[in-house]
Amino acid sequence: MKEAIKALEATARLLEPNAAARAKTRAGIIQYGEDFLENIEDGPAFVVTENNGADLLLSPISEEPLRLENILNILHENVDIPGLNPASGGHLGYIPGGGIYYSALGDYLADITNRYAGIYFASPGAVRMENMLVRWMADMVGYPAGAGGNLASGGSIANLTAIVTAREAHNIKARDIEKTVIYLSSQAHHCIDKAIRIAGLQECVQRHIPLDTQFRIVPSAMEEMIAADKASGLHPFMVIASAGTTDVGAVDPLVEIGNITQKHGLWYHIDAAYGGFFLLTEYGKERLHGIEMSDSVVMDPHKGLFLPYGLGVVLVKDVKALKKAHNYQANYMQDALAFDEEISPADVSPELTKPFRGLRLWLPLKLHGLKPFRAALEEKLLLARYFHQEIQKIDGFIVGPEPELSVVTYRYIPKLGDANDFNKKLVDAVQRDGRVFISSTLLNGHFTLRLAVLAFRTHLKTIDLLLEVLKEKVGEMETYNSDASF
Repeated sequence: MKEAIKALEATARLLEPNAAARAKTRAGIIQYGEDFLENIEDGPAFVVTENNGADLLLSPISEEPLRLENILNILHENVDIPGLNPASGGHLGYIPGGGIYYSALGDYLADITNRYAGIYFASPGAVRMENMLVRWMADMVGYPAGAGGNLASGGSIANLTAIVTAREAHNIKARDIEKTVIYLSSQAHHCIDKAIRIAGLQECVQRHIPLDTQFRIVPSAMEEMIAADKASGLHPFMVIASAGTTDVGAVDPLVEIGNITQKHGLWYHIDAAYGGFFLLTEYGKERLHGIEMSDSVVMDPHKGLFLPYGLGVVLVKDVKALKKAHNYQANYMQDALAFDEEISPADVSPELTKPFRGLRLWLPLKLHGLKPFRAALEEKLLLARYFHQEIQKIDGFIVGPEPELSVVTYRYIPKLGDANDFNKKLVDAVQRDGRVFISSTLLNGHFTLRLAVLAFRTHLKTIDLLLEVLKEKVGEMETYNSDASF
């Protein structure tokens, strides 16, 4: 048996390359990354290829290794060329993720050291770091000392965590669900609907509150709904508001909603996944005033702090409610129970096994300081207003509301033909051009184009380029329409 073990050990030790092998492989990968970054300014934001990376499947997982050069070529041709490049400053479509370099180095160190950040007993320093970051963000929101939270994988899990916490805090049981009411906006992110379903609350009564002309909740209409539901024997339970909707960047009237939820004893949740970090700016503090009245809030560092995808944060005003909803124990974990100086992330989230997410946020904050983050956020707010102003100077374009944050809605009204059809073709033409990427949505039946300015590499020249591309494509399409009409 010992001989068999030694033979297997010899092969298994290939998983521990020596210093020379590590250095050679690391150098190749770093050079690949440097080439990517050096060309990011001039590279396309969106690429349509014939096979969309299907050649990746021609190299299946096998017993024997490939050379690094071959592996990186497969990666480049099949993963990093086709589709959307979210690292590009030209990503102006969906609410973009970031990809700041020092965050990648944080992930590198977290993966090398492989600290287990789920339980304080296992890695007290890692848990202290994550809890410190949670406290920093709770202070930013304006939550009291008894608040807590968790670094989740993104806004979807963070929203789910908050909704489950609300369910448990209000003691919603299966027998109560059909008479329990949730109030939300039709502009709420679709992950909210998904979280409600996963949390077992799909059969709750869901009220979509009327919106004003800027797609924000009308508080008076919401209060009328709550009063009517109470009078009819229903149980109003939770209001979900937004601090920056995905479609239009709307910020609901947070103070007015907070006053109503306090008056009627409802759980108040705010999805600020997109807009929350604008609190670092003076404008954002003013615009998001009232966020501190919520019982829970979600904000995504991989949006507003420009980190790579994979970090959303849930904050709850009363950490005891968060822990009540998520704390479970097992016999094999009994050694950890005596170590309770800090709340363990596993006790306040659905996850037990989790990566050390805190380092990807802590390291860039420490290396950069807050100043460039704040400046970048202020820049994005101004760029959105600049685009809103300049697009109106191009004949035929109309715009949606003045941007509250950094999303602008707009569309083109053609001289001939259907406007919806024209805008569908326009967004497709811009995407296929590839220099910049924009997206679309449907607002009141109108096919509408969206500008979302949040990529940290998006600057004034990027917005000027988009204006140029739009003018160019509209000119080509209007010429074609005119010729086709004869």
